[in-house]
Amino acid sequence: MDPTCSSESIYNLIPSDWKEPPPPPRYVSVFKAAVKDDKQKFKTAMKTMGPAKLEVPSPKDFLKKHSKEKTLPPKKKFERNEPRKPPVPLRTDHPVMGIQSEKNFINTNAADVIMGVAKKPKPIYVDKRTGDKHDLETSGLVPKYINKKGYGVTPEYIRKRNEEVKKAQEEYDDYIQENLREAAMKRLSDEEREAVLQPRKRIVVAEKENGVLLPLGPGNTLLPISG
Repeated sequence: MDPTCSSESIYNLIPSDWKEPPPPPRYVSVFKAAVKDDKQKFKTAMKTMGPAKLEVPSPKDFLKKHSKEKTLPPKKKFERNEPRKPPVPLRTDHPVMGIQSEKNFINTNAADVIMGVAKKPKPIYVDKRTGDKHDLETSGLVPKYINKKGYGVTPEYIRKRNEEVKKAQEEYDDYIQENLREAAMKRLSDEEREAVLQPRKRIVVAEKENGVLLPLGPGNTLLPISG
């Protein structure tokens, strides 16, 4: 049965050998010939490092003696601005002899030691009885910072900041209280309350006596009821 045939046919019952279809043609670049020609053309142009041809120096420009030595600046006349030192004494010169000092160095040194202020020993500490000595001042064992004048005192900038925060909080509280007072209902005094309730009380009393509602006239005055 031919696998390429999808529809049913009686010819499919005839056995046949299936042939593999030929592969598609291989892709060949159209620039292949030009690339080969360029490669062959420039193949021997750069066989050595650098350009193939260099400019040959002229035979007249050969290397001459002392041609590459550095030239020194022109010599200047030396002028001495400082005075000369005294000359070295000659071998035949003799020093002045017989000069002696009458100062008693032993007594002078003893007097300086006796009259001088005694040196205080440098404070040290050791880790143990046979340990090494260390400087006590830089060890951190001396309470230097707690004895300072400003130790434990709140810094000035923190105190100012706390005052500003407190002032801002007070202003905010005043603002909130003012808004609450404006939004709240008006509180009447005792006199105003009595003036408002007095006509109502008379109405209630009249209703209880007559069983009817008495209307109020101008100025909260009771109107007479016509019989």
